[in-house]
Amino acid sequence: MKSKTTYREVLKWASSFLETCKREPIAAEILLRERLNWSKTDIMLHLNEEMPSDVKHQLLQDVSNHGSGIPIQQLLGYCWFYDRKFKVTKDTLIPRPETEEIVDIFLKSTSTEQEKTVLDIGTGTGIIAITLKKERPLYEVTATDISSKALEVAQENATTLEADVRFLEGDLTNPVKTETFDVILSNPPYISNDEISYMDESVLHYEPHLALFAENNGLAMYQRLAKELPAILNPGGEIVLEIGFKQGEKVQKLFQEAFPLAEVTIKKDMSGNERLIQVKAK
Repeated sequence: MKSKTTYREVLKWASSFLETCKREPIAAEILLRERLNWSKTDIMLHLNEEMPSDVKHQLLQDVSNHGSGIPIQQLLGYCWFYDRKFKVTKDTLIPRPETEEIVDIFLKSTSTEQEKTVLDIGTGTGIIAITLKKERPLYEVTATDISSKALEVAQENATTLEADVRFLEGDLTNPVKTETFDVILSNPPYISNDEISYMDESVLHYEPHLALFAENNGLAMYQRLAKELPAILNPGGEIVLEIGFKQGEKVQKLFQEAFPLAEVTIKKDMSGNERLIQVKAK
């Protein structure tokens, strides 16, 4: 690449490079925008200008690293979720757009005037717990995780975003066995170990397996939650669980058996995939 190049030329090269690495070409523009804190409009306005050498060096380094498999969020050290910036590290699962859909579905069914006790199981970066507290300030929010390193990140995110969330270390519901809640949410590990060979290498190498994979064809955590949650859900309470797109009927059956009188429904995401189990107890 010649020493003096425009934003347009560098982005064109970077996008083509990522495509040869089987990465999304648009990642080059995303990385540039995030590094410069620019909008898409800013990019358009500067396309024909010469890219400064330090900016070009950073972009080429980012593109090379992403081409080798490092996720964009880990290169940047953060991700966006519900229009807020959350720190991410190798010790936390990178939040997916599907999880944002789930939070959105839940929030649209609630009122800002309601007071509820809420539990987020397996909080990771704290995105669900913190988002709920910011969007529903009257909620009393508790979040658990088995990973102390993940909880450190979650607590840092809560402090940065000024969200009053209680974080507890422990396996699933163990830290809150003597408490009860109006709402329980969780995005537990649900990928079967048999699916490892089909996973993107960037996920396998750069995200914690503890937060991804589960035994019993990916159902182990749901089986445990179905046994544990009846004891800590208040009458008339609600459970919201993210699921794998092929797990709907099996997880629905587990929770219908655990809550015989409850309304247990499967909800789909914007792509039409089964993505959510909602339990509304009597």
